[in-house]
Amino acid sequence: MSVKKDFISIHDWTVDEIQHFFTIAEDMKANQSSYWTVLRGKTLAMIFEKQSLRTRVTFQVGIQQLGGHAVYLAPVDISLGKRESVYDVAKNLERWVDGIMIRTFGHSICTDMARYAKIPVINGLTDLLHPCQAMADYFTMLEIKKTLKGLKVAFAGDGNNVSHSLMFGGAKVGAHVWVATPKGYEPKKEIVDAARDDAKLTGATINVTNDLAEAVRNADVVYTDVWASMGQESEAEVRDRIFRPYQVNSNVMRLAKPDAIFLHCLPAHRGDEVTDEVIDSPQSVVFQEAENRLHVQKAIMYELMKG
Repeated sequence: MSVKKDFISIHDWTVDEIQHFFTIAEDMKANQSSYWTVLRGKTLAMIFEKQSLRTRVTFQVGIQQLGGHAVYLAPVDISLGKRESVYDVAKNLERWVDGIMIRTFGHSICTDMARYAKIPVINGLTDLLHPCQAMADYFTMLEIKKTLKGLKVAFAGDGNNVSHSLMFGGAKVGAHVWVATPKGYEPKKEIVDAARDDAKLTGATINVTNDLAEAVRNADVVYTDVWASMGQESEAEVRDRIFRPYQVNSNVMRLAKPDAIFLHCLPAHRGDEVTDEVIDSPQSVVFQEAENRLHVQKAIMYELMKG
């Protein structure tokens, strides 16, 4: 496998490389003890400008399960761009650790870190993309549906970082991705266009609509996310009114295939974007999905940091 230095976007990787990550993750999940020493002596710096449960635990536990160590850096420890420039942080860290995971706001902070640091940089989340989440999402779909090619994946809600990475992921694996949003909240055009270019290689399709029923009808997977992401708290009241018709409830799930599964990147605002009857139903695999963040990210760390 020809491995790139950084994992910033699924768009940056080939179809075969994405599949290779899934193959490694599958083996790591089934044979954990076989990988206990593969990153022995390696250290991952984890930079957090945003709060986290799943990202922090899965990366920290993941590197430890591979024989390495993690250093947690909170916002007060660095204050990127304020106390110290991204360049200076990158040039310091590359001399101390073997990889960097960054969870931040502006996507340019992540890309700058990758440009300046000589060590691998992994995008743990930015306002533009959430690639590790989408990798876990498609890995979960693969486990349950046994194939990804031809699946109809419906995302309901905001055209945000999760929807962006779902489109990039779907384009690489041959899925038909539908993103249903209120008018004015569609995903970024440049992301849609790039995903559609990728989709030409796999037969995937990328569809954006304001019609929730159109997106969900006969879907194999129904996915949603919070209506107001971190940094959008001031918009929460307005968004609640606008996004309410896009709530995933039992009526919406009935439009999908009978064996459709429900996904959510979590944390979930129960009663808003999803009802309890859906997220707690047998169709919901949100905790399997959350577990798979661990396995997929271990595969990514291994491939980037093993050299």
